[in-house]
Amino acid sequence: MLLGTRLRQLDAVLLACHDLWHPQPFRDPVLSWMSVYPALHAALQDLDEAEVGHLNDDCGAALTFLATHVPMVAEVAALSEVAPLPAVALPDHGARWAWEIPGRKRAQIEAFAAAAQRTAWPILDWCGGKGHLGRLLALDRGCSVETLEIDAALCQEGRMLAARQDLAHHFTEADALQAHPSEAHQGVALHACGELHRRLVQTGAAAALPALDVAPCCYYRGVTEIYAPLSPGRTLQLTRDDTRLAVTETVTASPRLARQRDKEMAWKLGYDAFRRTLGMATYRSFKPVPAAWFRGSFADFLRLMAARDGWPTDAVAGLSDACERAGWQRQHALMRDLIVRHAFRRALEIWLVGDLADYLADRGYRVQVGTFCPRHLTPRNLLLSARWAG
Repeated sequence: MLLGTRLRQLDAVLLACHDLWHPQPFRDPVLSWMSVYPALHAALQDLDEAEVGHLNDDCGAALTFLATHVPMVAEVAALSEVAPLPAVALPDHGARWAWEIPGRKRAQIEAFAAAAQRTAWPILDWCGGKGHLGRLLALDRGCSVETLEIDAALCQEGRMLAARQDLAHHFTEADALQAHPSEAHQGVALHACGELHRRLVQTGAAAALPALDVAPCCYYRGVTEIYAPLSPGRTLQLTRDDTRLAVTETVTASPRLARQRDKEMAWKLGYDAFRRTLGMATYRSFKPVPAAWFRGSFADFLRLMAARDGWPTDAVAGLSDACERAGWQRQHALMRDLIVRHAFRRALEIWLVGDLADYLADRGYRVQVGTFCPRHLTPRNLLLSARWAG
C-alpha cells in the first residue's frame, strides 16, 4: 500500500478511536469509554496480573484483545504492522571501534548502520554525541563523516576516539536547531529527539540532501501544546501528551523494577487521594519526586509531599492508612485501564513517522519506513529511509 494512502486510513481510524486513547486514566479514574463499552471495562478488571503485564507491554496483543469488544480497533492493528528494512551483514570491525559503548547501545548502532542506505556520499551524523554511529560508518564504508553536536566535551571525546583509528571523521560544534546543511551528504540520525529530527527532515529536504536515514525519538520534545504536522491532509490533532504516549513503550522491566514502578504509581495515587480528601477537586500534575522519598514509609512519603506542596502535614497521621489503601486500589484498576491507552502507542508513533515520510515524499524523495532492529534492543526501532529522486 502506498504510504500516503495508508497514513490517511490510519489518520481516520485513530480519530474514530480518539476517546479510547486520548483520555488519561491516571488523571481521571472515570473515562467516557467505560460507559460506552462496559463489557470491555469488565473484562479488563477480570485480568490476572500476568495478563495485565503482557497486554500493557505488547501493543499487538492489546489491540487484538480490544478488537473483541471494539471491532474497528482491528483496522488499527492492520495499519500498525511494519516490516523490517533489508540490512547488510557488517564485517567484524573488532572491539576498538566500540570502546566504552554499552552492549545494547552498540547493538542498536550496528543494526542502524546495517539497515541505512549504502551510498557513495559523505555522511552527516546529526546530533551524534561522541560520534559512535559516525565512527562505525566511517570505518565500515571508508567514507568521510561529519558529526554535528552541540556539546563541546562530547565532540572532543569523539575526536579522540576517531583519531585512535585514523578515520576521516570530523566534528562540528553547533546547535542542530540553527544548522542548515548546505553540502551533499547522506544525513543520518539515530534517536535525535523531537524537534531535532524534524529539523533534519526539513532542512535536509530544503537542501535536497541526496539521502536521509532517520530513526526518530521523543516526538513530544519541542511541542508546546499541539503537534504541528509537517505534511498537509491530517484530520487528527495530537496534544503534547499524545505525542509523549507514543514513546512510553519500554523494553520489559525486570521484576524488581516492575515492583518499584507499581509502588511509585500506587503512592502517587495515594497522595492524589490525600489531596482530594482535603478538598482538591481535580487532578494536578506532579512535580518530579526524589527517588529517596519512596524508600521510607508511605506516611513519610505523604508528609514530604504535603510539605512540599503546601498541604497541612498534621492531617497525614489520620489519613495515611486510608490513602495508601486507596492508592493501591487505584493502581490495580489503573494498570488494567491503561491497556486501552497503551494499545495505540505504536499506531501513534507510525502516524508521527508517517507525517515525516509524507513531507519528504511531497518534496521529491522516495521513502521507506520499516524497522531496523528487534524491539528487545529498543522500542524506538522505526527507520525512515529516503532517497532524493528529483
